[in-house]
Amino acid sequence: MITVIIPALNEEKTVAHVVRLAFNSPHVTEVIVVDDKSLDNTVEEAKKAGATVITSTKLGKGASMKDGVLCAGNEVLVFLDADITTYPEDVITLLASPLLNDNMDFCKSYFSRQAGRVTELVAKPLLSILYPAFPAFIQPLSGMIAGRKSLLRKLDFEEGYGVDIGILIDMYQSGARIEEVCIGHIENKMQSLEQLGKMSREVAAVILRKSKNSGENNYETLEHIQLIREQMEFAIRETSRNLRKVAIFDMDNTLLRASFIHTAANAFGFKKELLDIQTTQNNPFIRTKQIARLLKGRDFSELIRLAESIPVTLYTEKIIGTLKENGFVVGLVSDSYDCITNHFKNKFGFDFSLGNELEFSKSVATGEVKIPSFYLSHEHSACTHEYCKTHALTHICKRFEVPLSDTLAIGDSENDICIIKKAGIGVSFCSGNSLLDAVADVVIKEPDFKLLQPLIE
Repeated sequence: MITVIIPALNEEKTVAHVVRLAFNSPHVTEVIVVDDKSLDNTVEEAKKAGATVITSTKLGKGASMKDGVLCAGNEVLVFLDADITTYPEDVITLLASPLLNDNMDFCKSYFSRQAGRVTELVAKPLLSILYPAFPAFIQPLSGMIAGRKSLLRKLDFEEGYGVDIGILIDMYQSGARIEEVCIGHIENKMQSLEQLGKMSREVAAVILRKSKNSGENNYETLEHIQLIREQMEFAIRETSRNLRKVAIFDMDNTLLRASFIHTAANAFGFKKELLDIQTTQNNPFIRTKQIARLLKGRDFSELIRLAESIPVTLYTEKIIGTLKENGFVVGLVSDSYDCITNHFKNKFGFDFSLGNELEFSKSVATGEVKIPSFYLSHEHSACTHEYCKTHALTHICKRFEVPLSDTLAIGDSENDICIIKKAGIGVSFCSGNSLLDAVADVVIKEPDFKLLQPLIE
């Protein structure tokens, strides 16, 4: 069986076509679109076509590919680009057959195309000089590949344009059986001169760094030429600009019927450490930092599988759909982690999600966390707390030009008291906190979002 992985960034016009093409191929049982925090409708289009969508832990194709590998359920993996609509119908069969037949461990595609200047002027000359025995691949930079999960999960995926050549060199150095497969004619986007310059520098840097013949002194400066991309803002759909109401859901014990971090503590064996932090540390910043350290060493797929094991409140998808039909922008706001909130954003169709930014290196949690500025006091804040979800609510209101009076907030815990009090309509949902119940406009004690229906209509 085959898993097809499609890294995507702002490819709403083409991603569904690629997903459908993948599902039409024999032996494909899973298609994963790894979204790089797109600002358009890439996620929605991919889901409509039947793909499983995950949000990359870090911006860049390399991180997206590694996340896809970790989350894939099959041993044979095929990677396709999301922006190409001219794949031959049998492209997956062409790439995967040598692996399914156990003749090869890794397949690299080559194809006829309009141009390949970086390949001919940079990649091939460097490979021939630094790797004399390296096979004469026609298109060593091609991104359409197939490989075994057991081998790919061991690799370090490069950032930027060097990721594809980096995988090929690593496979070659590991002794994997490699074949280059023709997949016909492909038409893809022509790169600008500026992009070509950046691409050539990054490809050269990876080849040089991985070369056994390169000396540290000779190529030391080349280690630093890759450009660092800044964190993109959360996805905002173009169609939501005319909406004039906002609904915000808490995640732990509201959307989910349990807390993610407490579920993790039970699963990973740090219940005592978590309890010690929560009962002794009053500073929310330090507490957040200390709790994140408990997740150090856990990979992205472990955390997603754990989140998926937590039951979800009844009527979730329907209430989100109803809210949108009634003019609401619908979001998920949590003091948990963005990798989890993004997962449920994709799964259930929220318009945005906000969470603390759990840091990953090579798809493994580092134990570090960034607290986004929207949780901190700012010029549009409606409360005086230093750290509060209400700051996130007013941040969202500013983004969508929605008055605070036209907001709906649903939460369950002490951390939600302020946002429930300040929102236009605040809902205490299945809470055991008497103060939250007291400040809420509506109190719901049954774990069923259908009970929100009268508030919308």
